[in-house]
Amino acid sequence: MRGKKVSGLAVAIVLLWCACLVSALGVVDITHQVRRDTDQLESLRRESAELQVQWGQYLLEQSTWASYARVEKKARDELNMHVPQADQIILVE
Repeated sequence: MRGKKVSGLAVAIVLLWCACLVSALGVVDITHQVRRDTDQLESLRRESAELQVQWGQYLLEQSTWASYARVEKKARDELNMHVPQADQIILVE
């Protein structure tokens, strides 16, 4: 009778040991995934910051190229355009 109790206890201990081992391996795997994901998140944040700087530079460049004074100067100098006189303006209704 005592041999069956020891055998049942031994099986329970082996099962608990296996469960503990599986749990430990799960913790190791999850920790690895979290570290990998955190590294990827930081990479994406750095890329986002770089893209924000680049976007700001593009906006500044766009405002420079599209400034009214620059467009007017280009129209006058390169296309020989001029502001029409009052008698040259025709209103279309």
